[in-house]
Amino acid sequence: MSGKETVILLSRILTQESVKGNNQRYIDIILQEEIPVLCINHESQKKRLMPFKVLFDNHEDFWHKKGSWAYYFTGEGYKKLKGKLFLKQNNFEKPEPSPEEKKENEIIEKHGVEVGYGSEYQTFAEMPNEKKIEWLNNDKKRLNDILSQKYKNDAEVTEALVETTKDAAYINHATLEEALFLADDEAKKLTQDLVDTTHDMIRASALLISENIFSNELMNTLVEKSNGTIIQHMTRVYLNGIAFLSYYNNLVSTSSAIQKLRIKFASEYRKFYHELLPHLDIDDVVLERVFYGGMRAIPTDLYFKWAVGFLIHDIGKAGAVEYHEGEASYDRKIVIDHVKQGYKSIMTKTNYPMEASLITGYHHEYYGDADGYGYFRAYLAQYKKQNPDAKQDYCITYELEPILDYQAMAYFPAKVLEIIDIYDSVTDPHRVYRKSMTPEEALTMMKEQFVVKHHKIDSILFDIFAMYIREKEKVNKKR
Repeated sequence: MSGKETVILLSRILTQESVKGNNQRYIDIILQEEIPVLCINHESQKKRLMPFKVLFDNHEDFWHKKGSWAYYFTGEGYKKLKGKLFLKQNNFEKPEPSPEEKKENEIIEKHGVEVGYGSEYQTFAEMPNEKKIEWLNNDKKRLNDILSQKYKNDAEVTEALVETTKDAAYINHATLEEALFLADDEAKKLTQDLVDTTHDMIRASALLISENIFSNELMNTLVEKSNGTIIQHMTRVYLNGIAFLSYYNNLVSTSSAIQKLRIKFASEYRKFYHELLPHLDIDDVVLERVFYGGMRAIPTDLYFKWAVGFLIHDIGKAGAVEYHEGEASYDRKIVIDHVKQGYKSIMTKTNYPMEASLITGYHHEYYGDADGYGYFRAYLAQYKKQNPDAKQDYCITYELEPILDYQAMAYFPAKVLEIIDIYDSVTDPHRVYRKSMTPEEALTMMKEQFVVKHHKIDSILFDIFAMYIREKEKVNKKR
């Protein structure tokens, strides 16, 4: 063993809080894969590799024994354990599946897509960190090479966008899974190159998407290029999210859209927003109360930060959590946990901008509706305990300060993501428990259930999103 080789204390792995006392699945993998244990005597400095089974058969809790010997995994052994562990998780391994799960697996197999992250994830889960960064750099170069072309081939652009986005989602998830087992400072060192390279790659990707925001071919190609339902969702949401932000910017920058909204605000929107801000006089509920600082285009620096958040928004989702609305398999606690895990991991284990963290943690808030969940409502409840007379006078903010100071009810990119997340879920071609909706069916349902009946998503942003989808469908029918 090289003196510089990474070693990880065995007791640290088998008593991790994240293991929650369930050591058996770890032990089963260690025994099955015959991962050896590095034994170091801290008095004599002797080192030797021993089979885990020998030590385990002698004492089932040997890593806790007091004495001069300490027990470690080598870096190679640890990576093997983590790779096998997450392969098992992401393959959705379970005991005998329920009838509902059997039906789900049959339908998914028929459609040619795998649950969770798909078997392709294993390649990235077991890849050394340096190789992951090299992979992303190659993707970045691929995108920049296409950007530099005066005349671009649509098929080449589409394939590059889908494949590089998918790679970035896989690599970010795999790296963050590894980082969760490290101290915060150590994790941030591990992920720093990932953060920088992902940001550079996304900048190139977003620029290409903005050149063709109405392409349905992107989504069709995605289905062919990815075999995991979660990774398909993350990729679709990212691609649609960036396209919509570009559409939104074009709309508010180059047309009279804002003035038109202001003219019809009282008749079409005031009632909706007054119900969100009932402490205000109804005449004070104007467009400038909906959008803190007024409705406007998104600055370039925020545009790219939000793009990162869109890509990694479900980074905390475990392989066993699906997007389909099957009541029999729905576990609200597990679903909520993915938001918490994603938010915590990005905040504490990486140097991604806070904007990306808030998108991850706040994209299911639903304006405080009981069906929503996330960190913001918990923080707001604490704040109101200390400031019982505090009121939120605005609905949406583009900047961080008004959401962090509890002046606004929601963060703009998180409200956008809520809409795109719901739309993608109900139009997903691999939806299991219910038939996939057409774009128009989805828009009608969302208007009725998420705007009119319940004030979950934003009314103005939804109407702009509906314009985007309908224009997109019209353009693609002509092609």
